[in-house]
Amino acid sequence: MTIKPLFDKVVLKKPEKKETTKSGIILAAAAQEAPDFMEVIAVGDGAVVDGEKQPMLVKVGDKVLVAKFAGTQVEMDKKEYTIVSQQEILAIVE
Repeated sequence: MTIKPLFDKVVLKKPEKKETTKSGIILAAAAQEAPDFMEVIAVGDGAVVDGEKQPMLVKVGDKVLVAKFAGTQVEMDKKEYTIVSQQEILAIVE
């Protein structure tokens, strides 16, 4: 099953936590850090405002920052995703 967002919605996924260091040391669960950014998995076609289609500023594969409690969390195929409006995205990480 796949998620296809509508209008100006964006599907995000948090990257996996690193379980080992570069040198191969296995980290305890409490020491594992997940990045603050999220990856764009799917993008809607854009919202329609005053009869004109608004372009989407993000694309699949972009890494973005969102507010801590933004969006709606969903689980599909045992994976967790967050669906947000494009307006809830604070920045694109380059």
